[in-house]
Amino acid sequence: MEQLKRMAVFATVVERGSMVGAAEVLGMTASAVSQQIRKLEEETQVSLLHRTTRKLTLTEAGAVFYKSCAQVLALAQQAEQRLAELRDAPVGELRIAAPVGFSTGMLTEALAPLLEAHPGLSLQLFFHDEQIDLVEQRIDLAIRVGRQEDSSLVARHLADWPAVLCCAPAYLARSGPIRRPEQLLALDWISLNGERQQHQLTFTGPDGEQQRLRLECRVGCNNILGVRSFTLSGMGLSLQPEPEVREELASGRLLALLPEWQLPPVGLYIVTPRRDALPAKVRYAIEALRHGLSRRG
Repeated sequence: MEQLKRMAVFATVVERGSMVGAAEVLGMTASAVSQQIRKLEEETQVSLLHRTTRKLTLTEAGAVFYKSCAQVLALAQQAEQRLAELRDAPVGELRIAAPVGFSTGMLTEALAPLLEAHPGLSLQLFFHDEQIDLVEQRIDLAIRVGRQEDSSLVARHLADWPAVLCCAPAYLARSGPIRRPEQLLALDWISLNGERQQHQLTFTGPDGEQQRLRLECRVGCNNILGVRSFTLSGMGLSLQPEPEVREELASGRLLALLPEWQLPPVGLYIVTPRRDALPAKVRYAIEALRHGLSRRG
């Protein structure tokens, strides 16, 4: 590293034409600059500069060496500029992980304005309902549902989405009217694999009455789109984030059950690996997602 520093000092001396001029640029004293050049010549065992009382000139070896030093200095300046761009402007590849339900268009709406405004930014999306290792997969940020307990990550609350219990009209026609939560115990439940919190539901009635139910899963899927597909086909009931099924509810393809009984909302979080400072691309993406997704709640 000391050798690289001396090469940079040497290149600056040549470009400025004097030790004094280089010292002003580098924030060093002229004697310190001279000492760095002398050590460089001692290490290389080559004379790099002709010194007179009036000016400095390059030796033949110095002229050849200067070209390499100038290239090193230019690369260092480019690297520094690149870091500044990454810090101050959203550029480079942005890698985002999200639940499968977000693949239907919600992220497109939230992130399209960001991509349009910053042509130097590219995007890679990874959709999983299972949680993946953000560091191992080089994920810049992830959208996750439910309480976040991983202390190796930084979680930012994004929104609380209403949870809606729903089924297809055909299933309701077979089951008959559903007026009380305890009726659900005799019905077919469709849920995500491993989502125990969805098997244990707490309903709060209009008068504050609470009903806690443990529902046995008949159909389990590893992503929410599979759960939704079985629900739409009339195979049973499922719990869905309301913003993700808003169109199906409006069209009547899905029916909301027990609307007078409230369920805990679905917490939505943006999580990032722990870092001292977030790149601009991540900061801008967080704001875009906060603006785009929180409105759907």
